[in-house]
Amino acid sequence: MESLLVLAPVAVPAAAACLYAVLGWNRVTAWLGTLSAAGLLACAVALSAASSTASSAGSFTGSFTAGPGEAFGGLLFADALSAFMLIVIGVVALLAMAASPAYLAAELAAGHTDPHAMRRYGVLTQAFIAAMALAVLASGLGLLWVAIEATTIVTAFLVGHRRTRAATEAAWKYVVICSVGIALALLGIVMVHYAGTHAGVTSLDWAPLAEGASRLDPGVMRVAVMLLVLGFGTKAGLAPMHAWLPDAHSQAPAPVSALMSGVLLSVAFYAILRVKVIADVALGAGFARTLLIVVALASLTVAALLLLGQRDYKRLLAYSSIEHMGLLALGAAIGTSLALVAVLLHILGHGLGKSVLFLSAGRLHQTYGSSLIGAVRGLAGRAPLLAGTFALGLLALLGMPPFSLFASELGLARAGFAAGLGWPVAAALVLMLVIVAAVTRHTRRMLLGDGPGIRPGDGPDAGPMPPDGAGGAPADGPGAAAGGAVTLPRSLAVPLVAGLAACAVLGLTLGPLHSLLRAAAMIAGATP
Repeated sequence: MESLLVLAPVAVPAAAACLYAVLGWNRVTAWLGTLSAAGLLACAVALSAASSTASSAGSFTGSFTAGPGEAFGGLLFADALSAFMLIVIGVVALLAMAASPAYLAAELAAGHTDPHAMRRYGVLTQAFIAAMALAVLASGLGLLWVAIEATTIVTAFLVGHRRTRAATEAAWKYVVICSVGIALALLGIVMVHYAGTHAGVTSLDWAPLAEGASRLDPGVMRVAVMLLVLGFGTKAGLAPMHAWLPDAHSQAPAPVSALMSGVLLSVAFYAILRVKVIADVALGAGFARTLLIVVALASLTVAALLLLGQRDYKRLLAYSSIEHMGLLALGAAIGTSLALVAVLLHILGHGLGKSVLFLSAGRLHQTYGSSLIGAVRGLAGRAPLLAGTFALGLLALLGMPPFSLFASELGLARAGFAAGLGWPVAAALVLMLVIVAAVTRHTRRMLLGDGPGIRPGDGPDAGPMPPDGAGGAPADGPGAAAGGAVTLPRSLAVPLVAGLAACAVLGLTLGPLHSLLRAAAMIAGATP
């Protein structure tokens, strides 16, 4: 029974992908992805209940062996950290899949997709979710690498879903840069295996690596850890290998952007957390701490500078993801129990908030026919509900109370000062203030600005927008916003409101997640 519970989070979306391949996308199967995500989330909750009880609270090596069980010949396993990440995957997938029917219906009405492409969308999104679940359930470094590489292959086709020139270029850029990163990670894995072989550690599984980490050659491990952080950091959107992120997230379908920004980046960062645990034993805490501080501050600086002059609201959200990944890296560098609990809470809060924002941005793009900030003006008057979800999502993203990102960022700051890392925390806070000012300046005009805004044809990324009410466009399709109110389908409004509500509740109380977060933080190598 326990083995089935570990296998189910991968098997459920994989089965849904097969059903989409056979049945296609229609009025009934459109909700199959939502049911699949709900099933994955239910399995994650069950694993979390078992993992938070079974995980050792004080033994590092014991934390890799304690848990609800293994599956598939020991290739898969679950502990509190992997179970928590499954919850993040399930929650974000549920929001994205629940919004997909309304999004694809609008795309079909506007002529941007067809039934064959919708079938492919169903297959690929479920395969994407299955690959992410496989990554966090992998029992070792090798299978983790395979799963993350699988997400690259699958999402490349999703980024190019519209098959426009911009989407195709973004997909190729994504494949090239992420393939370079994942190749660096593979080289790092080879070096870990080399160091392990000479130290009598013949397996890349987490438990043997943890037990033998103190015997690994420090010189080899320094290079290996640098390659692994740089390689997996590419997939996590960390500087300096972040260039793929704004193009891919701005061109992918909105639910796919929600999955990529809301959870794929965090799954890649999960790999860095696992590597850091081994590195701290093999090299001491100082090496990985210094490396992650450099990466964190570089990512925050890049995000702040690029957000200042941003003209595209989807790319704005993508650059914001670089900021939040930088904050995760800073929290991992601090490494205390409070810091890692804050990191894990930040992962979940960011997934909720960014999903709401990308789904809202997708509706904006379908409505206005452009992703330019200058094309959207006075949204609060024309679409109060959409403007409300977008504005509240921005407040959550900027770390305002009562949302959970406020609590997690406050926890990171407290942990950093308490650990004697005041200067990087202070630098991060200054860069965050710059980011808040930039995002506020851009989005204030979208929500409250006067005037008709820029027509899509005036912008470099926009496609043609038909005259208002012409060409048989749907009443709430492209061009409708210029002439009147914009409606928000109920099937889209529900996940938007639910995501915001969950993010706000987490900011007020952790509830049953508290014990799971503490157990997961210990597995991630938390120090007192």
